[in-house]
Amino acid sequence: MEIFLRLIVILVKVIALIVSPLLEAFVYRPKSKRTLIPPIRSRLLTLSVQELRRRLQSRQLTSVELVRTYIERIEAVNKHLNALIESRFTAALEEATETDDLIASCQTAAEVEKLFEERPLLGLPVTIKESCALEGMTFAVGSLSRKNIKAEADGEAVKRLKLAGAIPLLVSATPEYCFSIETDTLLNGRCLNPYDSERTSGGSSGGEGSLNGAGASLFGIGSDIGGSIRIPSLYCGIFGHKPSGGVVSVKGHFPNSLDPNIGHYLVEGPITRFAEDLSELLQVMAGKENSSKLRLNEPVQLNQIKVQYALAFEGINGWMHMAVDKDITGAICKATTHLKTLGLNVKKVKLPNLENSVEMALSGIAGQDLMDYLLTDENPEGSGKVRETVWEIVKSVRGHSKYTTNALIFELMRRTGAFMSQSKINQYMKETRELIGEFENLLGDNGVLLFPTLNLPAPRHKWSILSLWGVDYTLMFNVLGLPVTHVPMGLNERGLPIGLSVIGAPNQDRLCLRVAVELERAFGGWKPPVPHDLDD
Repeated sequence: MEIFLRLIVILVKVIALIVSPLLEAFVYRPKSKRTLIPPIRSRLLTLSVQELRRRLQSRQLTSVELVRTYIERIEAVNKHLNALIESRFTAALEEATETDDLIASCQTAAEVEKLFEERPLLGLPVTIKESCALEGMTFAVGSLSRKNIKAEADGEAVKRLKLAGAIPLLVSATPEYCFSIETDTLLNGRCLNPYDSERTSGGSSGGEGSLNGAGASLFGIGSDIGGSIRIPSLYCGIFGHKPSGGVVSVKGHFPNSLDPNIGHYLVEGPITRFAEDLSELLQVMAGKENSSKLRLNEPVQLNQIKVQYALAFEGINGWMHMAVDKDITGAICKATTHLKTLGLNVKKVKLPNLENSVEMALSGIAGQDLMDYLLTDENPEGSGKVRETVWEIVKSVRGHSKYTTNALIFELMRRTGAFMSQSKINQYMKETRELIGEFENLLGDNGVLLFPTLNLPAPRHKWSILSLWGVDYTLMFNVLGLPVTHVPMGLNERGLPIGLSVIGAPNQDRLCLRVAVELERAFGGWKPPVPHDLDD
């Protein structure tokens, strides 16, 4: 363990223990309405990809009708969320019209079936995280210094979704350079949580989390280098899957890295309200070859899955972290109890060699010196970058920097090697490589681990820094390259989403997705922020 790092973690824990009750008692008074978003009125917004495709294929529904319904929902909720960065609604409706004409040109049911086999997402709307690159759309990624930059081409995963027939509606909000777990930038302002406007939607896929949680996206594409899919999924009550390292191309993503191993850490994946759609969306995003490697088309017998669980980090390492919220540990216990009643082999386990989880997790990021930096463009010679970053943090806190504080803190961690020497970073990275094998042995080819996604539900705006120091709950599984599915498990007494992570061994994504489907069936999955008020 690194003493300085751990002192920071302990200090944050002490501050949280003192400040959190005071904030709740004296600063944030109870409100009668935590969210102003309107209820869902169209039944189309409650249907999964699979059900909507059946209706499109049978010509009971048109793509124009579906796309227009989602556009209307986005326009109704975005004024309460600030999750949309740039829309392409007119172009999307034109593409939907072309899709309907294409379907209408088919003479037989067999022709229609073949068309949907070739393009399984035909006519279905999708929302895109800004950092994933949608051609012709803004590519600023929350940065004032990039505010006029447009994406010159589609990112690889976006391209695959479009080739499968999906129709992009917009690009959604991210933190600056995706370097935060709170989506709040000087360029675009603050993205709000659909369940409570005083709380963050998370980051870095915060816009996607907010839109999906509000029922304003059928599905979205996010990216994840340290929890950026899973944290917004937890905070906004939806499903998000971080694929195994390397199976979904991040070509075209910003920021990116020249490191040939970046795909092990940085991944793109699907975000949705419907667990049953995750496997198919991942197939499309991964492409034919990698989908075959993941065996996503092979049926998974639920009762053959071995389930293990842990409620937190253990021992001294666990004590140093902030305690995991009782509702989150309760959700894990409810899930394991249910799976046990189905006849699955379920047991609590001691996780292998995670005493240095903070150090191992941060070493993976600290070692990414070939990834884009915030301050590089201004002083390309790179001297005195730590001092420059510290000074920018001081300026940012005083409101005089063009960079956001959270992004600068992330930058400082990278510039300083997370306050570790290079030899220590190498040591912890070696421990991480050894740990991959230990998790492979623990989980095998038929096992999953249930574990907290993060220790707390969505925090108040500006207080996400307290949760940031528990980011090894998510970041650890990026550096290990393991697949993780976040599963929503209902709302707590404050009306905030809670949930858990289902983790598999490398390339065992299908096991995580199968368990997610079962937990959705048993516990209901996504719960809307406001009860539906359906017209029909």
